[in-house]
Amino acid sequence: MRDGRLKVAITGATGFIGAAVTNRLLQDGQFDVRAAVRNQASVLPSGVERIEIGNLTPNLDWNKTLSGVNAVVHLAARVHVMHDTAEGLFEFRRMNVESTLNLARQAAAAGVSRFIFLSTVKVNGESGVYTERDNPSPQDAYAVSKHEAEIGLRRIADQTGIEIATVRPPLVYGPGVKANFRALMLAVRRGIPLPLGAIRNRRSLVALDNLADFLLTCIQHPAAGNQTFLVSDGEDLSTTDLARRLARAMGRPARLIPVPAALLMAVASVLGKRDLATRLLGSLQVDISKAREMLGWTPPISVNEGLRRAANALE
Repeated sequence: MRDGRLKVAITGATGFIGAAVTNRLLQDGQFDVRAAVRNQASVLPSGVERIEIGNLTPNLDWNKTLSGVNAVVHLAARVHVMHDTAEGLFEFRRMNVESTLNLARQAAAAGVSRFIFLSTVKVNGESGVYTERDNPSPQDAYAVSKHEAEIGLRRIADQTGIEIATVRPPLVYGPGVKANFRALMLAVRRGIPLPLGAIRNRRSLVALDNLADFLLTCIQHPAAGNQTFLVSDGEDLSTTDLARRLARAMGRPARLIPVPAALLMAVASVLGKRDLATRLLGSLQVDISKAREMLGWTPPISVNEGLRRAANALE
């Protein structure tokens, strides 16, 4: 710590979430930020200390990254991949479990006081209304690996005294978002008619800026240590409402056709797209009461503002 400033090391600092967290810490002005990156090609903002580590492996030496650090924000991971095999589970465990626990052990040995671990709501399950008290029910290799990492981190905390804060976000959206969310935005912007006008599900989302703010809160707040938190924007949307709000954010008409959800699911199943249809049509909600009450945290931006920022950055 220098002049009361915390030194924070971030893994995955150049990724979708990592870049936002890095910028949020810099903007706050209370942190010295150190980023663990693969190589010289990784682009970082001015003012961030660079430590090149190569590829993330279970036996990586983190000594240079951890020296003098107060907190670690661990975002680097093997992310969710559709249709993974048993071999995929091995790779998820290697990257998301073994590599994470190796980093946490070395962080504890180096005197790091707090370790922030980005997990996923998929540890809770794929559909339903969740709180932190619910029994985990991971359904795929990615979620299983995150759950196993959480269990291992709790053991390390018990053995060493390092404080672990685990954060389980739902779908994260914002500037630079990829995959299905980007595809939906492009379809709305192009005025493509979508059969999403009669979907009455409820889904929790979290804007990138809200998640970055919450991770900063977990670094600083005394009560965040050795806790697990669900986080969201605090307002759940149906897919129909999401498409309409995206259209409004872009200044475009929402061309939505009211097709029954059951019919859409049946067609998707025939086409082998049931997983995608489940995410579009099913419900998944998180209760953020714990974050509000224990940490005094409220999402700093609204859903509408988050969607506007995502839409403005769409290329």
